[in-house]
Amino acid sequence: MSHTIIAPSILAADFANLQRDIEMINNSEADWFHLDVMDGVFVPNISFGMPVIKSIAVHAKKTLDVHLMIVDPDRYIKTFADLGANILTVHYEACTHLHRTLQAIKAEGMQAGVAINPHTNVSLLEDTICDIDLVCVMSVNPGFGGQSFIENTYKKVKQLREIISANGASTKIEIDGGVTNKNAKQLVDAGADVLVAGSYVFGATNPVETIQDLKNIVK
Repeated sequence: MSHTIIAPSILAADFANLQRDIEMINNSEADWFHLDVMDGVFVPNISFGMPVIKSIAVHAKKTLDVHLMIVDPDRYIKTFADLGANILTVHYEACTHLHRTLQAIKAEGMQAGVAINPHTNVSLLEDTICDIDLVCVMSVNPGFGGQSFIENTYKKVKQLREIISANGASTKIEIDGGVTNKNAKQLVDAGADVLVAGSYVFGATNPVETIQDLKNIVK
């Protein structure tokens, strides 16, 4: 198995010093930038939109992993491709025609991700798993940073790993929410490939060291 990917969540960055925080990630051991786009409809919060992502893309030197927590994500697929997204993740719960949405994302040259809320059963992805590059398992309820990790996530990751293996898929499993040094190794042992960390990284006294510690834990 390849090394575990660490993806700091920009939602927890200091927006008054965003370029500084982007450069910090560029110069750290982090692998991806995780960008949460919230519309205040699908989730009870509004984060940031196109102008901010456009600015981030100018300075970011690593993969842009864009997570859409919005209704009707199909309307914006080409827009996010044009902004520089490398991976575009939509919510299972927001897509009436998921297979069509995945095809549209790939047609724009991006990898296609699907996020599932804590209440959504992983078995619902079985019919499309071979078309999904990344499954983002929400380990908190989507909409706000800094929430406590939901323990049932370990079970979901193991079930999802079994589905991926049974179908011969190459899908990565991403964990989003409440990731710290206390659960990182257990998540990777359960089958996770990508760990999103927001407040744990940006709330640390030394974010670069915190990212390095996470990388060391999951080697």
